[in-house]
Amino acid sequence: QVQLVESGGGLVQAGGSLRLSCAASGFTFRRYAMGWFHQAPGKEREFVATVSWSDANSDYADSVKGRFTISRDNAKNTVYLQMNSLKPEDTAVYYCTTTRYALEYGTGTNDYAYWGQGTQVTVSS
Repeated sequence: QVQLVESGGGLVQAGGSLRLSCAASGFTFRRYAMGWFHQAPGKEREFVATVSWSDANSDYADSVKGRFTISRDNAKNTVYLQMNSLKPEDTAVYYCTTTRYALEYGTGTNDYAYWGQGTQVTVSS
């Protein structure tokens, strides 16, 4: 079965950096787009970034453009989210996700079917 395991979250001061990782298993990783979403307390889950199966295309939420970078290593079945210049408003649980079918791509919550357990990111001011 599909498994997505996030790591790398933690507490960081504003302006700092974190690198999230997501180890995937149970599916043909190189054929699936991968995404990151986040959810702050009392808010809905929101799109952060996505990368296509071939790493040729990526999209970002406006709020993170220029600060976050999504990447993937198909040899290691792992997707990463490098987060720089972190702000207190980035504080949330960050979830790794993938689509239900191969060769699909999107930025909406409904485009994704499988989710990790999440990793907490807290940015102090």
